[in-house]
Amino acid sequence: MKASWDIFCTVVDNFGDVGVTFRLARQLVAEHDFDVRLWVDDLPAFARLRPGADPLAQQQMCDGVRVCHWAKDWQPTQPADVVVEAFACRLPAVYIEAMHACEKRPLWFNLEYLSAEDWVPGCHGLPSIQSSGLRKYFFFPGFTNKTGGLLREAGLIDRRKAFQSDNDAQRSFLRDMGIVPTADARLISLFAYEHAGLGSWLDCLALDDRHTHLLVPEGRVIGDVQRWLGVDQLKAGDVNQRDALTIQVLPFVRQEDYDQLLWCCDFNVVRGEDSFIRAQWAGRPLIWHIYEQDDDAHWAKLDAFLELYQVGLSDGAGQALTAVWHRWNAGQDMSQSWNALTKHWPEITAHAERWCLEQALQDDLTTALVRFYRNSL
Repeated sequence: MKASWDIFCTVVDNFGDVGVTFRLARQLVAEHDFDVRLWVDDLPAFARLRPGADPLAQQQMCDGVRVCHWAKDWQPTQPADVVVEAFACRLPAVYIEAMHACEKRPLWFNLEYLSAEDWVPGCHGLPSIQSSGLRKYFFFPGFTNKTGGLLREAGLIDRRKAFQSDNDAQRSFLRDMGIVPTADARLISLFAYEHAGLGSWLDCLALDDRHTHLLVPEGRVIGDVQRWLGVDQLKAGDVNQRDALTIQVLPFVRQEDYDQLLWCCDFNVVRGEDSFIRAQWAGRPLIWHIYEQDDDAHWAKLDAFLELYQVGLSDGAGQALTAVWHRWNAGQDMSQSWNALTKHWPEITAHAERWCLEQALQDDLTTALVRFYRNSL
């Protein structure tokens, strides 16, 4: 009999949390043949990621995963063999009581947010005894073999490399999305939060000697782009040009298409966690617009990642990259830092591919979770 998994997700950052949990759920089904329920409290957000999903359905099958609405009025249900509490969400009290009543208690994971901070390896895999007597294990994604690794489907890197070496496949994909850049254009994707200094970066691109085709999926940064262009409203399909910069607004696309979009681009600006990981698998240089926390804890996470990521870069390239990431996340003027970074373009491009391949040598997050579960039997 197949083991069952319940994954619980509350949508905090629009799409990042549900994006990660849906990828995890699909991989558990497709590669490990488990029965998986994904409990989501915001189905409209899920439906944006998974075209064809019903934002009103209490239950539906999507890519082999049973996607369930996590309603405030929780109805009793039989707990799964493995329970994943994603990103510090709180399980329904009735569900925890049902877990406690099970003859064989479920394995309970607290899947934490991604961080490269030094303390993470020491906490990864540790148990926490709950007042109910249940034991919950902390499971941390991460960038070293002392953590749970990163989400990565089987064969992902080979598929990406094959796609990036096939110019016809890339042109066909872009054309299907209505994107027809000039032959010499640099492709950049922009999926970010609001950014007070965005105009200074767009100025740099517009005044560059090389043409840039900027691809902007619908999202929170659109307002800043509108203000720079001086237009009232941007919508999917709109194309605007100013000097050497063409800006094209894209509709929100399914996860597989977003992956390929990242693969097509020469540089990617990404936000949150899911797109941050996928941009690393693209093997292309990037800016991470990290989710801002009230206590400024995000700065420690940002710097911890940069410390790891810079290994192997020259001092000049590392300093330029740090300056760009810091100024972007502070919402500051980007002109000087961006122009400094472009001087190291070949080096940061080669480094992004090297980093990707090094990370791919480690077990992926799903495999690590499954191994932990099987070792617990």
